[in-house]
Amino acid sequence: MNDYLYNTIPNLKPFDFDRHHDSHFINQQWVLVNGISKKKAIYTFRKDNILEIERKDASIKTSWDIDIQNIFTIETEDGIITVKAYFKDDDILVLNHQDKQEFAMYINTTNYEDELNSVEDIQSYLKQKYKKKVSNIIYEHEFYYISKSEEFGPNTVEELTEKVKNEEISAYCFVRDVNEGDYSKRLRITDLMKEL
Repeated sequence: MNDYLYNTIPNLKPFDFDRHHDSHFINQQWVLVNGISKKKAIYTFRKDNILEIERKDASIKTSWDIDIQNIFTIETEDGIITVKAYFKDDDILVLNHQDKQEFAMYINTTNYEDELNSVEDIQSYLKQKYKKKVSNIIYEHEFYYISKSEEFGPNTVEELTEKVKNEEISAYCFVRDVNEGDYSKRLRITDLMKEL
C-alpha cells in the first residue's frame, strides 16, 4: 500500500475475495465520498461485471473486472483505470489508483436509512456508526472496580449498572479495563454508563 494512502487512512485491510466479494461488495450501494458536495454518485458493482453509476441527472452502466491479485480494472468516462481495493471496515471501501497518488472513498448505504447528500451527512453517518461501535465494545467488555478500597470483578457494564441501580455500589467507583494494570485513567462507572 502506498505510504500516502496509509498516512491518510490508517488501518486499511486489503480486499479479500473470499471474505468481501459476495457479502460486502457485490450489489451494495456505495456512495462516493470524494466530491459529494458537488455531485452525488452511487456505485453498484454487479456480479456480471457491470458497474452501475447513479447520479442525479444520469444513470451510467459500465464495466469492472478483478484479477487474481485482487486488482480491479474499471471502465470510466476517462478510460480504463486500475485500482486496488481496501476496506476501512465493512461499510467503508477505498479504491486506490495504481498509477497516481489518488484514491476514492465510498460508504455503503445499502442498510442505511437516511440519505447521504453532503459532507455534513457523511459526518453524521460516521459519528453515529462509530458511536454505536464504541457502545457495542463497551457493552460486551469487562471491567474491574474498586469499592471501599477493595477490588472486585470483572463485570460487564450491564452488571455494573445493575449494581448501581440496586445501590450495591456507587456510580463513582473507579474502574479499569481487564487489560489494564491500574486505575490511572480515572474512569468511573458513571462514565461507562453514559456510553451505553
